[in-house]
Amino acid sequence: MTNVVVLIKQVPDTYSERKLTDGDYTLDRESADAVLDEINERAVEQALQIKEANGGEVTVLSLGPASATDAIRKALSMGADKAVHVQDDAAHGSDAIQTAWILARALGTIEGVELVIAGNEATDGRVGAVPAILAEYLGLPQLTHLRSLTVEGESLKGERETDEGVFEVEASLPAIVSVNEKINEPRFPSFKGIMAAKKKEVNVLSLAEIGVENDEVGGANAGSQVSGVTPKPPKAAGEKVTDEGDGGTKVAQFLIGQKIV
Repeated sequence: MTNVVVLIKQVPDTYSERKLTDGDYTLDRESADAVLDEINERAVEQALQIKEANGGEVTVLSLGPASATDAIRKALSMGADKAVHVQDDAAHGSDAIQTAWILARALGTIEGVELVIAGNEATDGRVGAVPAILAEYLGLPQLTHLRSLTVEGESLKGERETDEGVFEVEASLPAIVSVNEKINEPRFPSFKGIMAAKKKEVNVLSLAEIGVENDEVGGANAGSQVSGVTPKPPKAAGEKVTDEGDGGTKVAQFLIGQKIV
């Protein structure tokens, strides 16, 4: 039996135009539709497969505003058993180190945690460091960027994919794992699952309830901050080539001029 916690995050839709707010340059959550991060769906799927093979329970853990409830319900509708939602305005603007600290403290409120699964990076901040920082805080082994994962008794095995190649890694439970997009194809919530999710437990906690002081977190206390942003330039009009029998030559000259060939 393995009790698994999945870290999930609500993010702006990948296919939407994402923006930062004026002033503190934090994510503008009102500028795009909010969804459960795609990589988190795969993390939830992996946890559900482990539960189906070994028994146990799947809990999703999220840090975010009230709107993150929608992402939590999506994970519950996929089959997760319950959820913990850390919701506190004082966490606004927290960086990766502070976020991992909050999650570490929140994990302490969940009994019997043997395995924590996260995505390798969120599609909004794309820092990709929270699972490793969390493992450091908790003093647990970490297996990151996995494209496969198996649980056998008290041990984990997986394939870690990097720019240098694929490595076979293993660790003993309890442990922290992050997965990449090749780990699986997440299931679609069924109608029964969607209806059942409405009745599942979501434990909403403040920072004080997990033992985190306000001066430990938030943008004002962050170790890293965004000091400015520059909008990406608008797309320029393309160059049209009129073919008068020499179209191929003109295209080749254009490509040479752009140093493409």
